[in-house]
Amino acid sequence: MPTKSKVAVIRTTPETVLKDYQRLFELADGEKSLRPGVQTILKDNISWHYPMPAANTTPWQLEGSILALRKAGFEDLVCVQNQTVITNAFKGEDLNCYLPIFKQYKVPALFNFRTEEMKWVPYQPKAKMLALDHIYPEGIKIPDYFFGKNIVHLPTVKTHMYTTTTGAMKNAFGGLLSKHRHYTHSWIHETLVDLLAIQKEIHPGIFAIMDGTTAGNGAGPRLMIPEVKNILLASADQVAIDAVAAKLMGFDPLSIKYIRLAQEQGLGTGDVSQIDLVGDDISNESWNFKIGKNTHTFLAWLSWYGPTKFLQKLIFRTPLVFLPISISEAEQDYFYWPLKYKGVARKWLENTTWGKLFQDYQHNGYLQC
Repeated sequence: MPTKSKVAVIRTTPETVLKDYQRLFELADGEKSLRPGVQTILKDNISWHYPMPAANTTPWQLEGSILALRKAGFEDLVCVQNQTVITNAFKGEDLNCYLPIFKQYKVPALFNFRTEEMKWVPYQPKAKMLALDHIYPEGIKIPDYFFGKNIVHLPTVKTHMYTTTTGAMKNAFGGLLSKHRHYTHSWIHETLVDLLAIQKEIHPGIFAIMDGTTAGNGAGPRLMIPEVKNILLASADQVAIDAVAAKLMGFDPLSIKYIRLAQEQGLGTGDVSQIDLVGDDISNESWNFKIGKNTHTFLAWLSWYGPTKFLQKLIFRTPLVFLPISISEAEQDYFYWPLKYKGVARKWLENTTWGKLFQDYQHNGYLQC
């Protein structure tokens, strides 16, 4: 009989979180999931350059993962970040307090959009693609740096306005696709499945370490309400960890298209009843999260799924693309952040134990974090 997919889930506290990440890695068989002797990429998740709780890889998630990997003998670590049309990776790693961690543990931070660090090369997948070959008829390109390296994804537990939830599978979206990946949004579920198939071809080891110390509820991946949940998850099965996280958030995992498609393609297990859950008991836990709506979700729906969908090529594949990019940037960075979410983040920072831990990282690193 084939071995069941394993997902480790444990409850944590700010006082024990770094040790808990190391225990989590061991429970989920992290060492067995990665190939020894090759470099391991840490793929963090910066959904918003501002320090919005639940939107980004937490500093303790980054530090705890480094400690767990080093303890298991994976010394050669590098963090790779990506560019988006509205999120600034340099600002994000600073404001989310990653830089002092990189310096302390001597982990270089690379960027997949810097040509001196990696180049985008044509790739012909062996697996049958569901969408990418149609979206990019000129050919699929991925960073040459990723070939032959382990990858460890560092997502958070949160909702997503396009895919209901986002996690390990979605975390590859930024690493393997260029800043023009918004072309894929109308076929986002199929795209995530294609990317997982490609990952299995190019990486000798794939693992995910997910932070749910504070989870994001609402119009994710940025405009959310943070809810303290004190949960950590890890797995070598990217489908399984996303399914367990979805169930925790209160969704039926197999009703989410990317999870169902990935299971149908044999890329992982999306049926939680068929997953070996180890660690703490979460069988009766359901958070009843909902996908929120606002002006941003409405404009996104019009762009990718609504009656104006036929204008996609004209707007998004021509110089006119500067219009939706400018609108999104102004809306999120100059409207939603200063008028609402900066206050939401400050309330979390001042009134929760995880917010106080974040302040410790600020004080030990850059005061501007």
